[in-house]
Amino acid sequence: MILLSSSRLNRLMLGLLVCFASYHSDAAEPFLAVLGVAQDGGYPQVGCKKACCKNAWMDSAARRHVASLAIVDPESQQRWLLDCTPDFREQLHLLDQMLPVDRSPGIDGIFLTHAHMGHYTGLMHLGREVLGAQGVQVYAMSRMRTFLETNGPWDQLVSLGQIKLTKLAGGQDVSLNERINVVAFPVPHRDEYSETVGFRISGPSKTVIYLPDIDKWERWSVKIEDLLSQSDYAFLDATFFDVNELPGRDMSEIPHPFVVETMERLKALPLLERKKVRFIHLNHSNPLLNPSSTAAVQVEEAGHSVATQGERIEI
Repeated sequence: MILLSSSRLNRLMLGLLVCFASYHSDAAEPFLAVLGVAQDGGYPQVGCKKACCKNAWMDSAARRHVASLAIVDPESQQRWLLDCTPDFREQLHLLDQMLPVDRSPGIDGIFLTHAHMGHYTGLMHLGREVLGAQGVQVYAMSRMRTFLETNGPWDQLVSLGQIKLTKLAGGQDVSLNERINVVAFPVPHRDEYSETVGFRISGPSKTVIYLPDIDKWERWSVKIEDLLSQSDYAFLDATFFDVNELPGRDMSEIPHPFVVETMERLKALPLLERKKVRFIHLNHSNPLLNPSSTAAVQVEEAGHSVATQGERIEI
């Protein structure tokens, strides 16, 4: 038996209390959860029989959901989504594993970037055929709101009160609670049905940029370097790695910034700035979906990262 003096015992107890308090504090901090990293069609993509998707068809562990982030506040038991994808079912399950809540669907709000299929069609799961939700707050820009109000089946979600459309404007500070706020910022993109925005999410200690879709950086009036300087992390559009990814396709029709272009543009920045970048929204053809690929090594050597499904970032 080892006997401790009262002073040593007190110090030991104090140390344990400090460790417990530190753990409890960390566990209660808000965080962002990566619920998906793929382009609108997911990975593997329907109909793809090429080498890029072969492994994912054979191995379910290699599959990836469509790009989406969740904002989670364990202290208040609140959860919000950035984009509502066709993989909503699996993503809500993943979110429930990270922070289960005793209510359905347990979503305090959904922020939509734009009206391309991978970013809003998960709203269908809130309808009477599935969850039959009531009053889920959906934050959307003006054209996006009009699109949902005037096109079926989305207008039924509105008329039945299953979603509650909330006005969103560029530069508007939306306070989610006393610890977290979100700001939308417009970006150039193919805007057939709605505007396109990215989001700046600010928590008690970190600011994160979510920008899954944009046209070439040169078409934007804002410098991506300035955006990086004002944030701690940035999830950036990485739909295609380079121009050779889709042989026979006119890439000018889908003018996302290639990953190689983004790396070239940012290479002169200090390493700490480059380390903020996490590439997301990967097309099924993108070699970055394979963490062992030469492309993935290039990204790592450039100081950047590829977003990982299931990762958490404390904000």
